[in-house]
Amino acid sequence: MSEREHLIQLRFDDRGLIPAVVQDVHTQEVLMVAWMDRTSLAETLRRRETVFWSRSRQELWHKGATSGHVQRVVEIRVDCDRDTLLVLVDPAGPACHTGAVSCFFRPLVRFQEP
Repeated sequence: MSEREHLIQLRFDDRGLIPAVVQDVHTQEVLMVAWMDRTSLAETLRRRETVFWSRSRQELWHKGATSGHVQRVVEIRVDCDRDTLLVLVDPAGPACHTGAVSCFFRPLVRFQEP
């Protein structure tokens, strides 16, 4: 299947959004999860840097536009159901607005191994 066919067959939700899991291509660490619409995905492909849809601001959001911590896209994968994207990036800095490398720095629960 061609790239264009994959793009056409993506399954956006009823708001026209699809979740995008962003992962560091070098460390494999999950950096963040954000939302894309068709326009932000097209902008991501054009710029080769992540662009998301901000649900709170209701506008496009170019990651790193103000901080300089852009995420250069290396590859975009789609899951088997075509309803979630995995965006492999080469980050220019921390992903989290707190300054943490990843947005996933707060443990919720940790089980001890047997």
